[in-house]
Amino acid sequence: MPKLLTEEQIDRFNTQGALAPVKVMESDEAFEFRKKFEALEEEIGAEAQSRFRIKAHLPFPWLTELIKNSNMLDAVEDLIGPDIIVWGSSFFTKKANDHRFVSWHQDSTYYGFDPAESVTAWIAFSDSTRETGCVRVIPGSHKGDAVMKHVETFDPDNLLARGQTIEGVDETEIVDLQLHAGEMSIHDNRTVHSSMPNPSNMPRIGYAVHLCGPHVKQTQFDGATGTLVRGTDNYGNWGQDIEAKGHMDPDCLAALDVAWQRYRDSMKAPYQQ
Repeated sequence: MPKLLTEEQIDRFNTQGALAPVKVMESDEAFEFRKKFEALEEEIGAEAQSRFRIKAHLPFPWLTELIKNSNMLDAVEDLIGPDIIVWGSSFFTKKANDHRFVSWHQDSTYYGFDPAESVTAWIAFSDSTRETGCVRVIPGSHKGDAVMKHVETFDPDNLLARGQTIEGVDETEIVDLQLHAGEMSIHDNRTVHSSMPNPSNMPRIGYAVHLCGPHVKQTQFDGATGTLVRGTDNYGNWGQDIEAKGHMDPDCLAALDVAWQRYRDSMKAPYQQ
């Protein structure tokens, strides 16, 4: 018996490799997260996503709380089972009238996981629509190869670390994962996805939480860490992430920087040109 999703939603995820919308919180609670996000950007004088990637939750108790949200975990449990590791999280935001984009790509090509089984819960702090550049997917693409050829463009307008791009994607059956604030989408790490620029007068603020079962192993480097947020770990593939004692916890900031640099150094694209 599913905990949160319907059988139809589970079937849609299994068929398309993505699902939206799923309610995580009320809109007023999402607004409180948005205010904390905006206060953080004001504090650091830069975009949060320029500094807080891969393990963005580490230095912040409010984000550590969010990765343990029961609605999010209930939905993820319905899809991947009762034992859940949060191995990372990242901000993905576009300002109003923002020409930046995310190219067609596949997460699993770069994650280095064995097996290639991970999902991303993309939580909207503000509305994410076609007009603001929501996430869009190629349905069923998760049923293909777990490692696909990418061209690394390093385009400065591309929000991806290397501008990694799958060329020649058939866009005839795109599904837009439109969300209201407080809702999330979930996509398989093998699903080909992207997002367009945001020409609207409203920002698009999203927070992506990356989850997998403890049986999944990081093969690109030793010492991978995560947070067991539900169930048990009977495999020992993941060390334990430290948890923030307060805002901008210095030990957590240092751990985040190490994780981000290690991820960037170890990213593999066997079929890149």
